[in-house]
This record gives sequence, structure tokens and C-alpha cells, in this order.
Amino acid sequence: MHSQSNSQTKSHSRLQRVPGRPGLALLLLGAAALLAACQPPNKAAESPSGTGGGKPIFVSSNASDAFSNVSISALRERALQVVEETTTASDPTLRANAAEAAAYAPARLRSVLDRALRDPNSGVRAVAASAIGKSKLSGFRPAVSPLVTDSLAITRVCAIYAMIRDGAQVDRSPISQILLTDPSPSAKRQAAEILGLLGDRSAKPLLKAASKERFPELSPLQVRLLQLQIAAALVRLGEDGQRPVIRAALYPQSADELEAAVFSIQLLGELEDREAAAQLKSLAEYKDRTGQRYPPEVRLAVATSLAQLGMTQGSFVADEYLNHPAANVRSQVAFVYGATRGPQNGNRLAQLVEDSDAQVRIAAAGAILKSLARVP
Repeated sequence: MHSQSNSQTKSHSRLQRVPGRPGLALLLLGAAALLAACQPPNKAAESPSGTGGGKPIFVSSNASDAFSNVSISALRERALQVVEETTTASDPTLRANAAEAAAYAPARLRSVLDRALRDPNSGVRAVAASAIGKSKLSGFRPAVSPLVTDSLAITRVCAIYAMIRDGAQVDRSPISQILLTDPSPSAKRQAAEILGLLGDRSAKPLLKAASKERFPELSPLQVRLLQLQIAAALVRLGEDGQRPVIRAALYPQSADELEAAVFSIQLLGELEDREAAAQLKSLAEYKDRTGQRYPPEVRLAVATSLAQLGMTQGSFVADEYLNHPAANVRSQVAFVYGATRGPQNGNRLAQLVEDSDAQVRIAAAGAILKSLARVP
């Protein structure tokens, strides 16, 4: 179902930078072949038990520590080493991933964040500022402050966010202006997300107005992704009536809508939308008449989001794709292992942090550091 078909081989998966998101990536699927191979379930008829019987594959659990079978100190040291090595990569995407990972171990990797804030690539600077803001790290104002006037709108938004989270008095109005007037769809989405993360309910009228804008400079898909991000921001500001807007995107009616479906899965996990758990389970468990499941990007995103809802036995989904030929899929596998609990997860991450592909290695390193940051 995955890489075997000629049509799928031609429809390569793409990655779009999304500062502040787990793994920093919204997986954009090569959708036409994938949707043809695996039609979505019927919303009314499908349920987690409607997959041919047997025990549901996701249950709430207080499973044992994921790193019980490996040396935690050795695994952490290797992850730190990979992050430091990646800061010199020629690919700015890898350097951005290193910056995000460094925010989970700022005491050891402060120099990585300092370097990223001064990176020649504005996108790397944006990710670093966003990671600092999301982790609420202090002591970076001298390096973050100049980014408030950066040439790239998304970097300006992230810098303002980091400054506010550090307690600085900063003009917030550029965030609203970027949401409404900047031509960059990613900058608009970042502005919407940060308005929600800042928790200022006075932003609700602006977000509601933006949700009704046509934005003719954007494609229909870009408008849809922005609407989902705005809905998520409004939920964070207390508008629970927006949750169904996000859930509705789980059921794509065309190939292009698969991208919005993956985004909605991520958002529902971030928002801890427990009422959506049954719908998410059905996506992971669903099989069509020929026994085909949804593509790995969808199922792995579901496993990560369900882990955020406390259902942390999704490691087996990642096991299915541990040796997948696509590096972006193996990277997502690492995210799942970092989010879920299972006695072999540490061993699996130890394998992935030595992967032949740099993208997978830094994803695994970030997953290790993020997971260990939660360990008492």
C-alpha cells in the first residue's frame, strides 16, 4: 500500500516547516494514490470495535517506563551528541530540528540555541525562537530581541512570542497584522497559533473575523489549514464550540484533504480532545474491503495524538514502520516512540538515533530528550 505502487512512487511526501509543533513538521501526503488505496471510514457506521472483532488496539494504560531496558544516561548522552553534530549540517531543516531538540535540554545545549538564533537562515531562527518560547526559557532576550524586526514575518512572530513568554513588554500588534495581511500562509498560521498560546481572550474577535476571510492569495488547501489553526487557537481561548470544526477534517472527501486530515489529527492531540479519541482510534484501526489501512503518516500521527490523550500503547503502530524505506516515515516513528510507553521503546530509539539518514537521527535525538525531560 505504501511505496510499492508506481503512482505513490511519483507522489513523494513533502515536509513543511511548522515552528512549535512536535517534530517541527506537518506531513503533507502524496495524497491521490493514498486516498485511492484506502477510502475513509463511514463516520456513522465505524467504531473502534468495527474492525473485525478482537481487543481494541488502543487502551489507556500506565505502562512501564519506555527506557527500562536501556541505559538512560548513555542514550541521553548519545542524543545530546547527535544534536550538537547536527548544528553544523548544511541543510537548514536539520539545523532547525537541532534547535527544537536543544530546548528539551537547555542546560547542556544552550550554545546550540544561541547559534540557532543567529543562524543565517531565517527559518532556523524562527524555529529556535519558537522552541524557546514554548519551553518558556529565560536568558535569551539579547539574542531574541533583534529578531522582532527580522526580515521574515514568521520569525518576527516567533520572536515576539519568545519575548512575551520571558516576561518582556513587547508590542503584540504585529502578530495580528501578520495574520490578516501577510502573504505567507505559514506566517498566518503561526500568528494564529501564537494568539491562542498566549491565552489573551481579547484576541477572539480578531480570530473569528480572520476565520471568515477569503484570503484570495491563498490556495483552497492553505485556507483550510489556516481555518483549522484558527479553530485550534479559539479552543485554547475557551471556545469549545470550535472543536467539531477540527474533528470534521478527519474525514477527507478528496485526495487533497488528506493533508488537512493529518493536521487535524495533530491538533486534536495538542488540544487533548478526549471526545475525539474514538474517531482517532477508528482511523488507526480501519481497513478497507481489501484489508488496506490508512498510510503510515496518518496512523503514526494518530498514535502520537492518542499518546497525548493518555493512551500510550501505540508503540506497535510504530513497530510496523520501524524499517520503512522513507526517512520521513522513520522520523515520525521516532516521534511515536518518544510519546508512547513501552518496554522496547528505548531500544528502538537507540536504533533510530544511529540511522543512516540525518533526518531520522535528529528526530530520534529530539524524541529521546523530550521523553526524558518528562521523567522525574
